[in-house]
Amino acid sequence: MTVRVNGKVVTPSGVIRQGCVEVRGDQISAVAEYPSVRDGHWILPGFVDIHTHGGGGHTFTTGDADSARAAADFHLRHGTTSLVASLVSAPFELMRTATTAFAPLVNEGVLAGIHFEGPYLSAARCGAQNPEFLRDPSTDELTELIKLGDGAVRMVTLAPERPGALAAIELLTGHGVVAAVGHTDATYEQTRAAIAAGASVGTHVFNGMRPVHHREPGPVVALLSAPNVVCELVADGVHLHQGTLTFATSTAGPERCALITDAMAAAGMPDGEYELGGQAVTVTDGVARLTGDGAIAGSTLTMDAALRQAVAAGIPLPDAVRMVTTTPALAVGLGDHVGALQAGLRADLVVLDDDLKVVRVMRAGAWVE
Repeated sequence: MTVRVNGKVVTPSGVIRQGCVEVRGDQISAVAEYPSVRDGHWILPGFVDIHTHGGGGHTFTTGDADSARAAADFHLRHGTTSLVASLVSAPFELMRTATTAFAPLVNEGVLAGIHFEGPYLSAARCGAQNPEFLRDPSTDELTELIKLGDGAVRMVTLAPERPGALAAIELLTGHGVVAAVGHTDATYEQTRAAIAAGASVGTHVFNGMRPVHHREPGPVVALLSAPNVVCELVADGVHLHQGTLTFATSTAGPERCALITDAMAAAGMPDGEYELGGQAVTVTDGVARLTGDGAIAGSTLTMDAALRQAVAAGIPLPDAVRMVTTTPALAVGLGDHVGALQAGLRADLVVLDDDLKVVRVMRAGAWVE
């Protein structure tokens, strides 16, 4: 059976104003002009979120499979058809438990992989990461997790200044796992060394990092200027000023900037008290902060809202779409399957109205209820 979705189609090469995406089975079979179409909805690829901790009142950080499935379902209704489940710094036993619990969800396609944000992070730049669990990178731990996940572990964030970090990066990349630089007090030179060792993603660049100084550019400049690094950006109007968002995008280009949510369980939920990695979080006016010291604790963002924020900041729609689809997909090795409206890729579509609000979502050729 062939399904045709008509409208303003955003492709890797631009917008087809009178377009059609043809779907056969679970794949896109064709993308073409369709002259009879008049003023249809926007047709985008499914969003790819490579960094999120939960949503809809559910979390990935406890390693519970039912909670993970519910969080993924929440984000799917907001257009995220590929989602990497991010954990926070935790004891090794919890990392093992989560890997065992989530690997079947990756095989099933509910999740696109597992991201360990920590525990190999800087105490000085830990943000909302629990300092109790921070430690130096362990190649023994990583080797065990990679083996246990059997392909499910997709990315690990670490601070390159910690002893053993470069060896860990080389181990990860040697096993096809993305090494990301984040929550770091590294110098420019230390960050460049991590990139040379194989690190290819900057975790929520600017946030949880030594700030830029004209005599010590630090990790931000090293990451934004490296041609082989994709820089995550949290476009919620809280983590980054709109001017910073557009500066980063113009510096690295939409092909190297990936919008992420960094969402926690409170995404889509009322203000109130929540938990992240064993720490109390208070959400006020949709902004999540540690109850104790007020550090930003993830976000309540969804990918459709991130797209709207980017466009409102002045980023052209085709570039913003690339930043929520193609760029993140390529960053974590999913680009052969998802991330663009292109024949042969999985039929993941998001239909938006002219206010960029979600109308319908298709995943693998089936409309989401």
